[in-house]
Amino acid sequence: MDGTRTHSRSGSPFERAANYSRAVRVGDAIAVSGTAATNAEGSAFHPETYEQTREAFNRALAAVRELGGEVAHVTRTRIFLTVDAEWRDAVRAHAELFAGVDPANTTLYVAAFIPEGVVVEVELDAVVR
Repeated sequence: MDGTRTHSRSGSPFERAANYSRAVRVGDAIAVSGTAATNAEGSAFHPETYEQTREAFNRALAAVRELGGEVAHVTRTRIFLTVDAEWRDAVRAHAELFAGVDPANTTLYVAAFIPEGVVVEVELDAVVR
């Protein structure tokens, strides 16, 4: 595997504070960090689970595309939800975005997220050949 390392950065204050990237590609593998649908002030972009899930995955997929991948290359997704989130809305958004790709998925509840009003955070991995 080629050891070339490429980063995708969104410019979020969280990335700067913790010194991480939205996504990293090493060789054929792309890993996307936990991604939430936040606005410029760092709070939730939208109050509803479905909208937050779609927006978060769209941001994660934008990072994959920036690093040379596409939705068809996604191998694993993770959906983290607060107890205030409606899990059916989150998995509906996932089903719409990944129809035909059918990546491995883990969906689970967590206690809370740092950004105000965020009820969903997503991660994904992709392999580009």
